[in-house]
Amino acid sequence: MAEHYYTAEPSSPHHERTFSLEIGGRAFTFTTDAGVFSKDGLDAGTALLLAALPDAFSGRALDLGCGWGAVGTVMAARWPQAQISLCDVNARAVHLAQENIRRNGLCAQVYCGDGPGAAPGLFDLIAVNPPIRAGKAAVYALFAQSEQQLVAGGRLYVVMRRKQGADSAEKELRSRFEGVQIVERGGGYRVFLAEKARDALQNNVGNDII
Repeated sequence: MAEHYYTAEPSSPHHERTFSLEIGGRAFTFTTDAGVFSKDGLDAGTALLLAALPDAFSGRALDLGCGWGAVGTVMAARWPQAQISLCDVNARAVHLAQENIRRNGLCAQVYCGDGPGAAPGLFDLIAVNPPIRAGKAAVYALFAQSEQQLVAGGRLYVVMRRKQGADSAEKELRSRFEGVQIVERGGGYRVFLAEKARDALQNNVGNDII
């Protein structure tokens, strides 16, 4: 059976690569490897997702399907007052994300597991570049799971390429969230911001939030 970047335990030979990037005026160093998403460097969709995230944020944020940790690492650097978590089903990606957080002198929690439930608690913000190759059902399941793991008024940022289903994904998001808007676009990609209703699950406010 062919391996994908969402394979839980990749068996492909390691081929690590270390490189530097400047994002938002700060220099970062990352290591990638075979068997993970975008092993050759920062992909265009993730770069657009990073551009869409707010400059300031405090609360709990999750990099869902973190891969080697680009989004979560930048979150931790950009938002020093926030509590940052990362998760991925791919154990090799999780190891890389942990090392990249450490390498850049930052602090965040990294979890191995499928979906946002791999990271405990509720979140004020979740960012995801979804695994398109896993299929529409898997991607939409992540939307549903994310909605459940956001606090009332929480925000989900999703980047998708138009030719890979962004239009239908927008409709799916609108069926689940109170407000959906396109906050960035470029190179055939769109970044959606979906906000959970503020009057939904009000009893969640304060639960697991520090």
